[in-house]
Amino acid sequence: MYYLNTKAQSQLYQKIVDSQIFVDKSLMIEKISKVIGTDSSYLCITRPRRFGKTINANMLGAYFTKGYDSHPVFDKLAIAGTEGYGEHMNRYNVIHIDFSVFPDYCGGYQDYIRNIVETLKEDLKEHYPELGNREYRSISKMLQDTGETFLFILDEWDSIFYEKFMSDGDKSSFLKFLKGILKDKPYVSLAYMTGILPIAKYSSGSELNMFDEYDFMNDNVYDGYFGFQEDEVQKLCRNSRAVSFEDMKRWYDGYSTSDGKSLFNPRSVSKALVRGICLNYWTETGPMNEIADCIEHNVDEVREDIVKLVSGIPVEAELDGYSAAEQRLETRDEILSAMVVYGFLSYSHGFLKIPNHELMEKYQKVLTRDSMGEVKAVVDRSKMVLDATLAMEEEKVAELLEMVHDREIPFLKYNDENALSCVVTLCYLYARKDYRIEREEKSGKGFCDYLFYPKKGRKPAIILELKVGDTPEHAITQIKEKNYLQKIETASSVLLVGIAYDKGRKRHQCKIEAKQIMGLSH
Repeated sequence: MYYLNTKAQSQLYQKIVDSQIFVDKSLMIEKISKVIGTDSSYLCITRPRRFGKTINANMLGAYFTKGYDSHPVFDKLAIAGTEGYGEHMNRYNVIHIDFSVFPDYCGGYQDYIRNIVETLKEDLKEHYPELGNREYRSISKMLQDTGETFLFILDEWDSIFYEKFMSDGDKSSFLKFLKGILKDKPYVSLAYMTGILPIAKYSSGSELNMFDEYDFMNDNVYDGYFGFQEDEVQKLCRNSRAVSFEDMKRWYDGYSTSDGKSLFNPRSVSKALVRGICLNYWTETGPMNEIADCIEHNVDEVREDIVKLVSGIPVEAELDGYSAAEQRLETRDEILSAMVVYGFLSYSHGFLKIPNHELMEKYQKVLTRDSMGEVKAVVDRSKMVLDATLAMEEEKVAELLEMVHDREIPFLKYNDENALSCVVTLCYLYARKDYRIEREEKSGKGFCDYLFYPKKGRKPAIILELKVGDTPEHAITQIKEKNYLQKIETASSVLLVGIAYDKGRKRHQCKIEAKQIMGLSH
C-alpha cells in the first residue's frame, strides 16, 4: 500500500513528536473531525513553504487511518484531553497523497499522473480483491464500487504547477483529474487539501469550487495550527536556552492570527533552536522566484512600496485575497496579495509590512537589482554615506543626501519625515552589513528614528534623528534630552547624527557629535 490506509503517516508523525523541537497542534484534529461527512468537508488550506502543512497532514493521517492503534502517538498530546478523543481514531479509510513526490523517472506530466493513477489502482485492488476481476478506466468508479467512504488527505496539491514541463493543457487536465475523483462523489467523507497558492490561482472555472479555501489573508478557523504562536516560542526558548526569545521575535515573528496573536515562522524557529543561532533560514524556492519576476517586470507598480516597506513604513492597501485566475501577476494589488499569500508580507487592518528581520534581509537585496533603476544607483553610493558619517564629514553627508533628493525618483520628493526616512534608508543600506539597524526603537522618554547597533568590531554605534522643517542641532538636542543613549550602552562610543531638511531653502543639513559611552548616566 502506498496511498490507501498506510502506516507511513503514523511513522512520520511519530518522528515529529519525538523530535528535539516539537509544538503540539493536535487540537486541530477535533475541528477536522466535526466536518467529516458534512457539507463542509472540502477544505483547502494554503500557506507558505515550511509552515507546517505536511506535518499536520501526516498528523491527520496518523489519527484517522483505520487498521492501526494510534493511542501510543496521541495519548500524551492535547487532543487526548478532549471529549470524544477516541471517537474518530483509526476509524476511516484514508487516501493520503503527497503530490510533491515524483516518480523516479518523470519526463513530463503524463509520467507524473500515470504514476499516481496506477499506484492508486494497485492499492484499491489489493485492499478490495473483488475489484481485480474488472478493468477500470475510472478511479472514481473503482472507489464507488467499494461501497465504502474515504477521507482524502492531499498534500502540496499544487506542486506540479511549478514544473517547467507543465503546459496549460496539462494544468487543465490535472484540475479535471481532481474534479473527477472528488467532486459530488458519495464516497468522499472528507477532502483535506494543502498547497501554497489558492485554487483560484489555477482554476478560473468550476472544477474545484466545492472547496472552502483558507489562506494567510482569510483564515479565522485553522490559523492557529500553522506557524508557532508567541507562547509556544517562549516555552521552546525556556526549554532550550540556546537562543533568547527577544532574538527569536525580531528574526521570525511578524505574522498574526485573525484575532491578533503573533505567529512565528516555524521552520526558522526550529532551525535556530537546533543550531543555537538566529540566521536566515527562509527557503528561496518556487514562489520566491515568481515574486522576484513580478518585481522585475512590474517595477514601476511596486518600487515605491518596496522602498517604503524596507524603510519601516507600513503601506496601506485594500486586498481582498489572491484569487487571480491569470498565470501572471500584473496589477499592484495582485502582486501585493500574492506576496501576503506567499508569506513575504504580513497584512493587518489594511496595512502591509515586512514581517521580520529574516525577510527584511531579502528585501534589502531587492533594492540592489538592476531593475530598480535609480533606486539601485542610490544604493550603490550608500557606502560613501556611511564612510562620510563615520568620518564625521557633515557637509559631505548633506551633499550626498542632496544628490539623492535631486534624482528623478518621484516618491522621494518629500515634505514629511516618512519620505525623508525613505531617502535615509536607501543612503544607509550599505551600513546593514556592519550594523543591525532598527527604526523607531522605544528608548528613554520617546522614540528615535534610527538606531545602528554594531554587529562586531570597534565601530561606534549610531543614533540618527530626522527633522523636516527644523534644524539638525535640535535633532541632536532631542537625542540627548530623551536619553536615547541608554539603548546602545554596550558599544564603546556613539555618533549622534541629526539630519534636517529645510523646506524653504530645499536643503539638507547634517550635524554629527561623538560621545564615549563610559561615564554616561543611564
